[in-house]
Amino acid sequence: MGKRILIIDDEKNMRWAIKKALEKEDYSIYEASNGLEGLECFKNIDPHLVLLDLKMPIMDGMETLKYLKEQAVETPIIMITAHGTMESAVEAMKIGALDYISKPFDIEELKVIITKAIGIGELKDELNYFRKELEQSIGKPIIGKSSELKHVLELVEKVAETNATVLIMGESGTGKELIASAIHYSSNRKEKPYVKINCGAIPDNLIESELFGYERGAFTGAAARKIGKFEMADKGTVFLDEIGELSQTVQVKLLRVLQEKEVDRIGGGQPIKVDLRVIAATNRDLSLMVKEGSFREDLFYRLNVIPIHLPPLRERKEDISVLIDYFIDKYTKELGRTSMKLDEEVKNKMINYQWKGNIRELENVIERMVILSDNNVITSKHLPREILFDELKDVQFTLPEDGIELDEIEKNMIIQALERTEHNQTKAAKLLGITRHTLIYRMEKHQIQKEI
Repeated sequence: MGKRILIIDDEKNMRWAIKKALEKEDYSIYEASNGLEGLECFKNIDPHLVLLDLKMPIMDGMETLKYLKEQAVETPIIMITAHGTMESAVEAMKIGALDYISKPFDIEELKVIITKAIGIGELKDELNYFRKELEQSIGKPIIGKSSELKHVLELVEKVAETNATVLIMGESGTGKELIASAIHYSSNRKEKPYVKINCGAIPDNLIESELFGYERGAFTGAAARKIGKFEMADKGTVFLDEIGELSQTVQVKLLRVLQEKEVDRIGGGQPIKVDLRVIAATNRDLSLMVKEGSFREDLFYRLNVIPIHLPPLRERKEDISVLIDYFIDKYTKELGRTSMKLDEEVKNKMINYQWKGNIRELENVIERMVILSDNNVITSKHLPREILFDELKDVQFTLPEDGIELDEIEKNMIIQALERTEHNQTKAAKLLGITRHTLIYRMEKHQIQKEI
């Protein structure tokens, strides 16, 4: 199906004539005989363009136009006016109509106006897309004070001034996307498009059309030309996240983009030149994938011009304390809470926790604790179990030369478990890997008071 055009006009013959002419141009035409019908149809089809007659019964064109603009509709609207109603046409333009055409009009003239209007609509859509990307990317600071992070930021500063391809490596949640954004918005391309693509989130059967676009008729359902992400990023930067997820077929095409600076639309006859910078990121070991044959060696070397490795959070403990303070401040403000802080014991546990989900996991934990805390001090009762009991997971007991009193060790462990869980027997039993009934039996055996 082609671009959707909604004709709102009370003259049946006029709607028929416009419809017949525009259907030949592969537009999908919808009709309404007055403003009320038109608004209902608009909600259902979300058209790419509206042809709106000025004079109609029930609800005229001016009322319809005002209503659509009050709803912040950005769809291009072309007014159809009768001869001698120039003042009304000017008023419509002030309200927000993109253009107008006076009856009687030449159908070829109308086609030209429509083509231009749809082009402007597509441009607005692209600008809105880039504006949202900009809002999401700017304003997210890179928090930390460790020497490891400082080294990364020094690399970012040096690399940003060039057009070199960058490969950012690191575990999930370490901040690879933030580093990519920092490179783009510190570069001479910062005023140009920044297009982000999650290669692991797009189905295999759609990834090529998303990246490279396609021509009308390239395959079943390709009713109109589609511009790919690489073309959208022309003069700017494209960020390929999770690049290790690309199929071998797409890897070959990506290699051509890097080597030739050209894009081949699916079904296209001529390659399209693009001027863009590529930043890629992965949480996988691409060099190992090259050895296994699942990632092309030539593509790996094309991407790995400037490698940036982001260490996991557990290897830069200095940053954990700073991040904790940052996220507590962020979520207390967002949730309208008073100033909060962590109990020192809790903070130490969090600093020494392994954080397999890295910064993303830390942020989620902080948000949860701020929500659940009843006062301005976050205590151990607000900690998730996996952090509260993390230090016991890898404890290694070494038998002393003189032996031990096993009963005494067991009693001591039960007391510690009860203290750590604020004497919640169910939680203490889980911590010790036994049932609650077994815990009660052993508490009685060691004469440990059930309720303290």
